[in-house]
Amino acid sequence: MLKVFITIVKRDLLLALRRRSDVLTTLFFFIIVISLFPLGIGAEKNTLRHIAPGVAWIAALLASMLALERLFENDHADGTLEQMLIAPQPLSIIVMGKIFTHWLLTGLPIVLIAPLVGLQYYLPSDAVIAMTLSLLLGTPVLSLIGAIGAALTLGLRGGGILLSLLILPLYIPVLVYGSGAVTASMMVDAPVQPYFMLLGAFVVLALVFAPWATAAALRISSE
Repeated sequence: MLKVFITIVKRDLLLALRRRSDVLTTLFFFIIVISLFPLGIGAEKNTLRHIAPGVAWIAALLASMLALERLFENDHADGTLEQMLIAPQPLSIIVMGKIFTHWLLTGLPIVLIAPLVGLQYYLPSDAVIAMTLSLLLGTPVLSLIGAIGAALTLGLRGGGILLSLLILPLYIPVLVYGSGAVTASMMVDAPVQPYFMLLGAFVVLALVFAPWATAAALRISSE
């Protein structure tokens, strides 16, 4: 099963390299959204520090959603998904490989850019570290939950809009606790550890249930 997982990851990474514009679109979208707020609101340091956690997390959430509709779409169009469904290996392992690749292409670049976001919004070093760690814990949850919605809306007309309506309510807890961790790190004597513990719990729950739920949704959508 590990060999299947690695094979799926390598395959999707190779396909992503052939469609670099799709990957760069997500990254540039995050950078543009982050950069527009200081231009529109102004360069007042206290204001930028106050809005930085919410802006960073909303931008990360929307950027992650951009690539979700294409998570299974190409495999569905060329018949690869049908081969995955009848493969002897568990479909959840194949799905997990595709979700991990989605995070590598969308979530990981956002995590790496987070320190630059902190500098742009005049965040202290503790807040920059908290933002990076919260995104490192939270972005995998966005990919895992988003995969369920992508599988449920596969092949539907107007699936992108329906996908947003399905998964945005599920993203709210991650958004609240992710931005809350950054906000707490900028407050005196405010506990930060509970936010990271909750984000870690979300990661564990999503890792356990999301691949299974996504595999079941793919079987329903393919019928």
